[in-house]
Amino acid sequence: MSPRPVIATGQQIGAGWSPALSIAKALAALAEARRTGAEAVYWLADEDHDRAEVASVVGWDGPRLVRHRFRFDTRPGTATGWLPWTPQHQAEATKLWGPLPEPTIPTLRGHALALGKPLWERGLRPFSPTDPAVRDPIQSELKRWRSLDLQAQLILQADRLRAQGAPLPLDPQVQAAWFSLDPGTGRRLRLESGETLAKGLWLSPGAAIRPLMQSLLLPVAAVVLGPSERAYWRLCEPLWDRVGLAAPKILPRPSVFVVPPGYRVAPDQLDALRLGAWENLGSWSGVFPTGVTQETRPDPAWPLPIQERFRREQARSRERLGKLDRRLHREAAARMLGGDPEFLRQSLFPFGRPQERVIPGVPWLSSRALLDAILQRMDGAQPVILVEEP
Repeated sequence: MSPRPVIATGQQIGAGWSPALSIAKALAALAEARRTGAEAVYWLADEDHDRAEVASVVGWDGPRLVRHRFRFDTRPGTATGWLPWTPQHQAEATKLWGPLPEPTIPTLRGHALALGKPLWERGLRPFSPTDPAVRDPIQSELKRWRSLDLQAQLILQADRLRAQGAPLPLDPQVQAAWFSLDPGTGRRLRLESGETLAKGLWLSPGAAIRPLMQSLLLPVAAVVLGPSERAYWRLCEPLWDRVGLAAPKILPRPSVFVVPPGYRVAPDQLDALRLGAWENLGSWSGVFPTGVTQETRPDPAWPLPIQERFRREQARSRERLGKLDRRLHREAAARMLGGDPEFLRQSLFPFGRPQERVIPGVPWLSSRALLDAILQRMDGAQPVILVEEP
């Protein structure tokens, strides 16, 4: 009997499930699996070793967002699945995000598995490619792939994509195609072309080849990917036939915004909100302060210094009145949106970036009602999903 096809997605595991877009990817995969009768799988990218990315998070100090960076006492190059998650880390995380479930395994992987329980309960299956039970059996096939000199084809594909003007988030001439991974310590090191893999170590593919390993380990029918992921997946387009695998269908990840209670906002208003362009949201229909004054020329008989001072004072007055104009636009926008647009802007675009790219997934995971509301709106067609915070 053939295994059920898989709808896969995933993310390098980060403290607190940072960023929250990883939750959007997980729910999009789950929704697609329910529609098609497939199995939804979340790929825990726990052999990546970008420590700065997984350790850098934001939390809350009252109503304020605060930046925080976890410290991990391990050697450089240690893959994220092996990073320790100690009682000190748990205490720091609790201070940032409130009470959290304790991981059963004292690693960052264990922390991610514990936080992800609400997703696993809904049918999403976590999958770690660093489990020896699944990784040991494919080592011979990975060694065969390495003998095919896939990196040369990656470089040619990168040249083609550059010629087309396509985005290229990684350069295969710079970034390694292969690494060695110590299954005991988690240390991952660049493996140069022709360099022998030491006994007892695993072959670990770079980001451009990882899609192939995913389909080697799982019967992947489709993958949910964000924009940058879709860009680097294009690098491996020529490699599927070379290794004898079928390329899965790519499903774009929708963006999710959790809107504060009481606000009314539509997807086509998000750009204006991000820019603070209140006049594009709800323009004031009456008279503006700048419209009730007339510019007066200085009397030519006045001394030149007085004329210049007069012009400067008029310019200052116009600037101050222009600020009152903007206040009226903001008032009109507030009536349309159901609340202060500046508060809404800061909530949806903290630090000037989309909410899902800044905040961790913890608050979404802690609200079952919110997860269900997002999942319900994952129809596979809407690129932007807005959900009111329960």
